[in-house]
Amino acid sequence: MHVNHSELDRRTLLRAGLGAATVAVVGSELAFPAAAQATPGTGTDLDWIISCDEWGARPPADPLSVSATPTNKIIVHHMAFPNVTDYSEAQAIKLAKDCQDLHMDGNGWSDTGQHFTVSRGGYVLEGRTGSLERLQAGDRQMISAHCPGENGRAIGIENEGTYVTETPPQALLDSLVKLCVTICRQYGLQAHDIFGHWDFRNTQCPGAAFYRQFPMLRRRVFAELGTDLADVPARRWPDLWRFVSSPAVQVAQYLLAYRGYTVPVNSVFDAATVAAVQDWQYRNGIPVDVDATLTPQTWETLVPELGEDASGLPVSAVQFILNIKGYAEVTVTGEYDYPTRKAVQDLQGVHGLPRNGKVDVSTWCAIVGGVVRQSFRHH
Repeated sequence: MHVNHSELDRRTLLRAGLGAATVAVVGSELAFPAAAQATPGTGTDLDWIISCDEWGARPPADPLSVSATPTNKIIVHHMAFPNVTDYSEAQAIKLAKDCQDLHMDGNGWSDTGQHFTVSRGGYVLEGRTGSLERLQAGDRQMISAHCPGENGRAIGIENEGTYVTETPPQALLDSLVKLCVTICRQYGLQAHDIFGHWDFRNTQCPGAAFYRQFPMLRRRVFAELGTDLADVPARRWPDLWRFVSSPAVQVAQYLLAYRGYTVPVNSVFDAATVAAVQDWQYRNGIPVDVDATLTPQTWETLVPELGEDASGLPVSAVQFILNIKGYAEVTVTGEYDYPTRKAVQDLQGVHGLPRNGKVDVSTWCAIVGGVVRQSFRHH
């Protein structure tokens, strides 16, 4: 099996990091009240998902735990595996086994890291043992290992293939939509709760070409769920907190530095960044979050609107994350130059925003990995 090892290295969760990643959760001995168990999803037909037993998973190396934290998002990944043209069920099963072997034997994890896997042929398989049972119940998820800091509150979906320059085949996308719709229904989530791995982690995953498909993915899930546009928030920002490191954390650091705070600009949510976020919240009359979560009010007071004559740290922040997310022609200069403007206009178009090149609050939201209401009107 040919695997992009540099990508896997970036995505490997070190055993030492597991404590921080699962700090907010408790073990599977958690007793749920009867009311929490009586969820609307009970009885949903999930026979189309190939269970661990059905694909022949190895037993977990260590006891697994159920999260005590409510699930609040879906995180979509690519696997950095080859883009095979074998779309058979046999290949999907081989994929699940290869992935489990890699995660257990290579990464030293207890089991497969993600909750679910989608093959290029469109087969959907259970990843971490217990994920299908928890999806059926719709109350709490298995604690996973797909994204440090989010493993107790985000459902992780790995998609077979590598999508930096290629997009996934239609069968994969169709099955991903079906799986996301089911997860949303069972856990009470919405289409605007779907994110990419790199929104919460320093990685090339889910790939720049795949990520451009996310507004379309969300629109399809939105349509299947029958959500009313009025029920979509104007902006769903990424709820970064002190347990994650990602390009969007570095954007926040650029903006905190612009606001006068002495923080490193390195994407690591360190103690100085925690203190700066909490001080910003306090000074702006925003509830101070114990975990320094970048709440919607925090983001919306932190981001400045940028016109064509803008310069300085906020422009550098825009350029940095645009370059990370596939706009290779954009470099960090601190000057709102032509390549930056063209990239902003392109991103605005992808998200259904006016292509005016001005970085307003909604454009900031889309740039840092959030979801804007306009993207659900756009076709």
